[in-house]
Amino acid sequence: MQHQRNNTILLPGFVDLHVHFREPGFWQKETIATGSAAALRGGYIAVVTMPNLKPAPDCLPNLQQQLELIKQQAQLPVFPVGSITMGQLGKGELSRMEEMAPYVCGFSDDGVGVNDPALMKEAMQRARALGKPIIAHCEDLSFGDAHNPASEYKALERDLELAAQTGCHYHVCHVSAAQSVELIRQAKKDGLAVTAETAPHYLVLCDADVLLGDYNYHMNPPIRAAADRDALLAGLIDGTIDCIATDHAPHTAQDKLNGCPGLVGLETAFPVLYTKLVREGVLTLDQLVNAMAHNPRELLKRWTNRVFGGSVLWDVQTPYIIEPSEFATMGRATPFAGWEVYGKCLN
Repeated sequence: MQHQRNNTILLPGFVDLHVHFREPGFWQKETIATGSAAALRGGYIAVVTMPNLKPAPDCLPNLQQQLELIKQQAQLPVFPVGSITMGQLGKGELSRMEEMAPYVCGFSDDGVGVNDPALMKEAMQRARALGKPIIAHCEDLSFGDAHNPASEYKALERDLELAAQTGCHYHVCHVSAAQSVELIRQAKKDGLAVTAETAPHYLVLCDADVLLGDYNYHMNPPIRAAADRDALLAGLIDGTIDCIATDHAPHTAQDKLNGCPGLVGLETAFPVLYTKLVREGVLTLDQLVNAMAHNPRELLKRWTNRVFGGSVLWDVQTPYIIEPSEFATMGRATPFAGWEVYGKCLN
């Protein structure tokens, strides 16, 4: 429920199911302190962190390093995801899922596709026995490079067959392709325990907007065609896509110049989506709040047995310019720099 008065509106606090806070291992890109500060400035009340870390959270001793940093630095609830494989390599040996299960909300090798069907099936069976989801980065480069949507939807198609066999709760990360949306839609009709997220940049941009050679548009999966964007919006409206998650992925400026994919998104997600989708009549405010607050809260409750509450006050009438130098995150890469938007977090 939203409560509006004058220029301000009170909204439920958001939950982001997909962020990268880079500690331990890559503190020069982001820390838990700076990442959680960015989340607060973006109107979030809880976040889920991916396992692209050093050491990877593939066993309890490695995970405990991250848990201790969260305890020391986090300015809001931060929930880690354990890796699916040892070293988060997407292949080889499965991680020590059983010993990590009480402390993580799921398992993922985000950034790497697990493309061995037997390995993924075993991971799903173990995750189901532990009552945890597999949070999947769908990418199989045998079907083409990341710009070919088949690299996403063919991996997803395989995984959905395994999810049907195992009964695992299967959550799809950063959906970007129209074919993926249709596969998820059909899987839900078939009764599979599948949920899905997409990211703000896939909902408001298409390949015609991409400035070639500008690292602010370099992420994985890439921004696709207008037809893909439109399919994602349709999937969000009809409930095929459950959540909007930022895939907040900060890098140093040098790392971006060297080709690292990823952009920051916690501080721009709501203003960009409110401005481009709600104010322009593509989504209702209720639909946006469902995808950013209610649905991800319910999923995180399912994954952690924690109930999340809290509201955030926004100024939705005063326009301002997105200026990356003012971000709380250490990252600066965003395609939304210089955009005039509505939606300033006042908390």
